[in-house]
Amino acid sequence: MKPITTFSGKAVALPIDNVDTDQIIPASYLKITDKSGVADGLFQAWRYLPDGSPNPDFPLNRPEALGATLLVAGHNFGCGSSREHAPWALQGYGFRAVIAPAFADIFRNNALKIGLLPVVIDAESYHELLSHLAEDPHTTLSIDLPNQLLTMPGGRLVSFPIDAFARHCLVHGVDQLGFLQQQEADILTFEATNPVTVYTIR
Repeated sequence: MKPITTFSGKAVALPIDNVDTDQIIPASYLKITDKSGVADGLFQAWRYLPDGSPNPDFPLNRPEALGATLLVAGHNFGCGSSREHAPWALQGYGFRAVIAPAFADIFRNNALKIGLLPVVIDAESYHELLSHLAEDPHTTLSIDLPNQLLTMPGGRLVSFPIDAFARHCLVHGVDQLGFLQQQEADILTFEATNPVTVYTIR
């Protein structure tokens, strides 16, 4: 996993509340056990018409959305069943962060584990951001993860919360397993100085 510190990108808005994981990635893709090709199913029912051609009215298919790396989503994004394929699909498509007023807990945790950053902002800032995107669909935003700040189009800084352990892992580019492996020397030292006590139950 690549470290995440500060980055900027073009944003695209999908201001729909309660987008569930089945809408993000259909169940037919759950047989995939790695990330290869999973991006093809992202928002499949919305991105494509019944004949398989791209839906020109879907925000991600509009020319101005080309190259967007930040998705501005609606309230309670990622609700529904727990499927890690949902953040896989978003990341595989090219998104580095999803910005929303609130996320479903399981989706947020799954996203953090793979390096897709869920950014929660207050309602006022969210609606301000949607207004900017409506006026200028080429709007770019900047995110500073170490300081937990989102820079709005006008330059205003908006803070966002993130679990301290998750932030540490993302900034240093390690997953949970990688973090534990980094502690190997301390673990071995602890085990050497704290022998196991065996108790006999009678």
